[in-house]
Amino acid sequence: MSHPVIQHVSLEVAPEVGDVTVAFWALLGFDRVDPPVSLADRAAFLQSGSAQIHLIWAGGDVAPARGHVAVVVEDYKGTVAALRAAGHEVDPRAEHWGSPRAYVRDPAGNLVELVDFAPPQPPPGESAGP
Repeated sequence: MSHPVIQHVSLEVAPEVGDVTVAFWALLGFDRVDPPVSLADRAAFLQSGSAQIHLIWAGGDVAPARGHVAVVVEDYKGTVAALRAAGHEVDPRAEHWGSPRAYVRDPAGNLVELVDFAPPQPPPGESAGP
């Protein structure tokens, strides 16, 4: 049986912070790629492996208070250091499955969770929860 895969997440971003938001995601390992021509004036697309972040240009206060995107970063300590060096406030959080983790907001105000490694997967055929 195949498993569903999240191909992309869309985040609403004010156009005036578009470039600095792209730079933020670059610190997490996402490179800018060309969006479809039909979306080029409405969004920026970023990619790492097969995963994409779509920054959709929007106005007003659009950032969620607690909703967030979680990213497993290749070099957790190095990424946290690079974010801090770039002026981002990184807030360490409790470890739930033994993985260091932290919250940081992108320049558009979106909450991003950084994790060193993903939670362990249950063996095939077993449920991950109740």
